[in-house]
Amino acid sequence: MSELDRLQDRIAYRFSDIGLLRQALTHRSSGSVHNERLEFLGDAALNFIVAARLYTRFARVSEGDLSRMRARLVREETLAQVAASIQLADSLILGPGEMRSGGSRRDSIRADALEAIIGAAYLDGGFAAAECIVDHLLLPLITEDLGAEELRDPKTRLQEFLQSKGRGLPLYELVEEKGQAHERRFVARCSVAGMEPTEAEDSSRRKAEQQAAQLMLCKLQNLSPPAQRHAG
Repeated sequence: MSELDRLQDRIAYRFSDIGLLRQALTHRSSGSVHNERLEFLGDAALNFIVAARLYTRFARVSEGDLSRMRARLVREETLAQVAASIQLADSLILGPGEMRSGGSRRDSIRADALEAIIGAAYLDGGFAAAECIVDHLLLPLITEDLGAEELRDPKTRLQEFLQSKGRGLPLYELVEEKGQAHERRFVARCSVAGMEPTEAEDSSRRKAEQQAAQLMLCKLQNLSPPAQRHAG
């Protein structure tokens, strides 16, 4: 059995046009016919399929949190790990320079090739073929654990984040009430020591506080230093 046959077994899809699979595995360092356009196509298909699966699986999760969950699944690090699990590096077609520098171990090259395979499958067998690969490789990662953080409300997550950093607890206050009795609007403020307060408006004080907490959490996380990445 050839390496391409073994790879097709591992992705649970067999190509009618094996040339498309070869192109998906070909890095631009190897020649003028490479996988970058297929990667573009596969990235779009991957994002949509993952979004659809998350939408179905997590009915209570907001749009913003679904977006964060999707980003966690389709990020380079996750895709490189999936690529490693199917031994994708063994099938990559690289130019001499990339081979000498260990390109097959680089996360970006493996992740891009995986997206290119999804794009190639779309061209080979239609959207169902792309779904087949994405479901086989990524559906096992869509578990309750993935959504555990998102399923907690923003006030709880903000409190836990601050406690993990040894910071004081947030303070909430009602800034303003608007509108008639049957259509009241509430403006709530969330304050954290050392940060500009955040404010949000909604149809209930609780919802307004939740939104203000979410805004504060985003500000704090954006200020946190990015995780260290190590070359693979």
